[in-house]
Amino acid sequence: MTSADHAPDPALLQAIECYYDAVPRSAAVAEDFGPLTLFVRKGSTGWHYYARPTPGHDGPAATAEDVRRVLERQRELGLPEAFEWVAEQNPELRAAVEAAGLAVHEHPLLVLGPEDGAAPAPALPERVTVRVLGADAPELAAAVAVPHLAFGDPGTAIGAAGAAELATAAARLTDEGAVARIAGRITDGVSALAAVLDGDEVLCAGQHNPVGPVTEVVGVGTLPSARRRGLGLAVTAALVAHARANGVRTVFLSAADEDVARIYRRAGFRPFATALIAEPA
Repeated sequence: MTSADHAPDPALLQAIECYYDAVPRSAAVAEDFGPLTLFVRKGSTGWHYYARPTPGHDGPAATAEDVRRVLERQRELGLPEAFEWVAEQNPELRAAVEAAGLAVHEHPLLVLGPEDGAAPAPALPERVTVRVLGADAPELAAAVAVPHLAFGDPGTAIGAAGAAELATAAARLTDEGAVARIAGRITDGVSALAAVLDGDEVLCAGQHNPVGPVTEVVGVGTLPSARRRGLGLAVTAALVAHARANGVRTVFLSAADEDVARIYRRAGFRPFATALIAEPA
C-alpha cells in the first residue's frame, strides 16, 4: 500500500527510478542480470549497495529464479543480500523476492518538488549553527560519524552516546578511510554534507547526493544524547536549501516508518510512494 494519498505522478516515479539507477554508479560497478541490476562498490570502503530493477527493461518481469541468481552472486562476493525498489514502479517484484525467501520491509517515500515550498528551519540557540561542510572542514570526521552512532541506537528517544563515543567513532572511520571517501565525494560534487554545530561539537549531520535535477537526502542522524531538539529538521532544511541553490528541483527521501515520516512532513515533504527493501528474514 502506498503512503501517498493518491496514485503517484508517473513522471515523478520515472525521475526517481532514473535517479536510483544513476546514483550508485559514481561509487559502484553495475552487473547486469537482465531484469535486475546488482551494484557492487568499488574498493574496500564505502556503502555496500544492493540489487534493483533494471530501468527500461522490456523483457519478462523478474522471477524468483532471477532473484536467486543475484543472491548467489551477492553471496559469492560476500555482499549483503539486499534488494531495493519502489513498490508503485515495480509492483510485481515483491512476489518474486518473497518466493526467493527474502523478507520485505516498507518505508514511506516523501518528496519536495519544484512546486512545493520548504518549511522554514527550526529556531536553534544562538551558539548553535548549521553549516554545509567543505572537504577540508575540521568537523568532517565527527559529522561522518554522527549518523553511525544514531543508527546504532535507533528511534527518537534520548540516548547515552555523546561526545566521547563520537570521538571514538570518528577516529575509527578516519582509519577505515570512510572520511576520506566522503571528502572526495564532496570535492567531486556528488555529495553535500550539512552538520549542526554547538561550538566545535557536532550534534547532527546528513547528506544529499545530487544527480542532475534530483537529489536524495540520506543519513540524517542526531547524536543520541542530543535528540529531541529539532536538529534533524535543521540539517534537512540546510540540505534542501543547498540543493535548491545548486539547481536541484526535486528533493526526496525515505523514512524509516510513519512516525519518522511525520517529522519530515513538518519540513514540507509530502508522501508520494513506498520504498521496499528486501533482506533475509
